[in-house]
Amino acid sequence: MKILYISPENTVGTLPLWKKIHESNGNSCDIITLYRTKYQTDIGICLDLPMVSTNKKYINYRHQYYKIYRGELGDYAVTTGYPPTWSPNSFLEKKYFQFRDWIWSFYIEPAIKKYNLYQYDIYHFEWGLDLYRDSRFVKRLTNMGKHIGCTYHGQDIRTRGVMPEMDKISQLNLTSELDLLHKHPNMNYLFLPFDTTKYSVQESVNKTLKVCHSPTNRYYKGSEHIIPICEKLEKEGLIEFILIEGQSYEAVLKQKQECDILIDQIYNRGGWGYGMNSVEALSMGLICMTELVPEYQQFIPDNPFINITDETLESKIKQIVSNKEKVIELKKKSKEWVEKHHSLESTSNALYDYYRSLQWI
Repeated sequence: MKILYISPENTVGTLPLWKKIHESNGNSCDIITLYRTKYQTDIGICLDLPMVSTNKKYINYRHQYYKIYRGELGDYAVTTGYPPTWSPNSFLEKKYFQFRDWIWSFYIEPAIKKYNLYQYDIYHFEWGLDLYRDSRFVKRLTNMGKHIGCTYHGQDIRTRGVMPEMDKISQLNLTSELDLLHKHPNMNYLFLPFDTTKYSVQESVNKTLKVCHSPTNRYYKGSEHIIPICEKLEKEGLIEFILIEGQSYEAVLKQKQECDILIDQIYNRGGWGYGMNSVEALSMGLICMTELVPEYQQFIPDNPFINITDETLESKIKQIVSNKEKVIELKKKSKEWVEKHHSLESTSNALYDYYRSLQWI
């Protein structure tokens, strides 16, 4: 069986892990990315498409544009619907994507021929996005009887919405974001894969506990509240605070390993609970602090997280640093839990169970 992942980018390292999982099951797997970003870990076959970017100027321009149609929150504004559905906000936007698809066709069509992109049995579209905005590629695949799945990572549905044509075609919708199960009538949960064997738990802790915060987006993580509290506690000599951002993936992982505690997020602006940021830290045996809504606590009742809010963050940190023996105990629990739910074996079994339920294998 041949499997293809198509993703705009690969920034958190899951695509190579899915490739490893499929190959361990005796199948072949390839990865297509649409453009390059500064911190990608494995771009697979990159199409280097123009007119799209992750640089700050491009993102800020897009944010200002969306303010016109969505209000002050702009690109952060939450969409409505069940599921929320994308459509152009204006005639100009509609024409822009039509023009971009035309430009992209001069890159995509040769790539389809060069890499024989019709040869696969299963296609996973990350972010629920086709090679084209009008989903013409996946329409062709459907006419060929191919198996189609989409993976949504949060903002894809929260602030953008599903692509109408893609959503009609997709036979398997997956997410690791619990709140998205409440935003789509046909969504399935799948824990993020991670090679939990890469790291071992340190049997000791730093003399002054090292607390890190690693936001990819400060707004979504509630960093405006987290950072001042950690800086205050550092000045009091209770912790050493390490802010990790704007660095390569390898540099981020290296700094995390040197810490004892990770503060993931509060406010749940960018999704409930936790993501790859915490999965990596748990695998290293760090204590993870994050805000868990009641639904998430019920979904993962055996979780090792320290549940925090903006009001309890400071007191919870103080409680942890006052008992270093408890810290070592919690670090071991972190590792055990992440191995149970996020290991390659566990996530592989879950994905292939979905395949079997659809008779794809």
